[in-house]
Amino acid sequence: MKLRDRKQGLLMACVGALAIIAAACGTSTSTQTSATAGVPSGLSVTSFDSSFSAMSQLKGLTSAGNGVVGVILPDTTSSTRYVSFDAPYLKRAFEAAGYTSSQYKIDNAQGSDATELADAQADITAGAKVLIFDPLNSTVGAAIQTYAQSHGVKTISYDRATFQGTNVYYVSFDNVQVGKLIGQGFMDCITSWGVSSPKVFELDGGEDTDPNAVSFAQGYNQAIWNSTTTPLSAGTTNSKGYTLVGDQIAPNWVNATGGTIFQQQYTAHKEINATVEANDGLGNAVISVLKNSGVGTKKIPTTGQDATLQGMVNVLQGYQCGSVYKAVYLEAQDAVALATILRAGQTPPSALLNGTTSPPAGKPGSQQPASLLVPVWVTSSNMASTVIKDNFVDKSSLCSAAGATACSAAGIS
Repeated sequence: MKLRDRKQGLLMACVGALAIIAAACGTSTSTQTSATAGVPSGLSVTSFDSSFSAMSQLKGLTSAGNGVVGVILPDTTSSTRYVSFDAPYLKRAFEAAGYTSSQYKIDNAQGSDATELADAQADITAGAKVLIFDPLNSTVGAAIQTYAQSHGVKTISYDRATFQGTNVYYVSFDNVQVGKLIGQGFMDCITSWGVSSPKVFELDGGEDTDPNAVSFAQGYNQAIWNSTTTPLSAGTTNSKGYTLVGDQIAPNWVNATGGTIFQQQYTAHKEINATVEANDGLGNAVISVLKNSGVGTKKIPTTGQDATLQGMVNVLQGYQCGSVYKAVYLEAQDAVALATILRAGQTPPSALLNGTTSPPAGKPGSQQPASLLVPVWVTSSNMASTVIKDNFVDKSSLCSAAGATACSAAGIS
């Protein structure tokens, strides 16, 4: 046999052997990749906790996906949470899910509509396949969604909903439930503070720009007045003997405007002896008016949400009934988990997409799939086991502002 023929025979034998090996290995590898890249069994909105351990289950999906996940947070001034909590928690969630630093990008719009849209466009140009963004308002939210949709990019509206277009998902806490907690906490406070024949004033959030504010009001109005109308008409009553003196919106969530609104109402209606506020900032604006009017502790209830430092001080000092706490580390993990599934071209499980969100009545848009987390009502009785335990509120700053005695009484030491 010629040398050339012998070489060809050996080559064909090697090729055949390699084909057999490749087929065997290929089947094994394919099975392993499929199993690794599948959506983790049992993944739901209750999977996440402060350990971030659930995120490691997503590493296979991270490897299977491609492209960048862009994140755009709205500002640094309206709430310190975006800098102090959202950004670092999102980074931790990405890293725990196996992302490299080149596979995700986190920006802040610095309160500018134009910057938020420009950031979204830049992320998509840079190869983003999924965009997580917290819209400053519904207008820029719609603009971002329209642009993303035209480029085939899936979007996750983070914390605030966007009701325009397709391929958009919503990750937040159950906003109607947030409102219901405010309403129930307010009614509990009416009883515990001994307020008789409540004459109520409500100060709603920025329903002119934020659809979440509508959901909050629907929640507390349903709990207190058995109605989802917002704003409600003065003179509304309930079976408990409450009477609504007035219900007004603080445009664009501006606390100073809310304080002015309440000052005018309290001057005109001295019978007001109970109030409902949509967040801690508005609650504090009302408390400032009450303090300046000589109203003492546990006299006129106020409410809130966001579990801010000032809100927790007001709760411990007896000026505010409580506040809704929404653990940011849960929201960050939820958003990254959903983005990872979408980036890998997989279908999110129903236990993760556990609800829907719809635009307020009369507003444009359509119902969107939503991942809704569970909020918590915080009072002095559970403050230590919630916001303090999670380091959401700095214990030293809280006790310095509220007083050591108030902290001690709440089991915070």
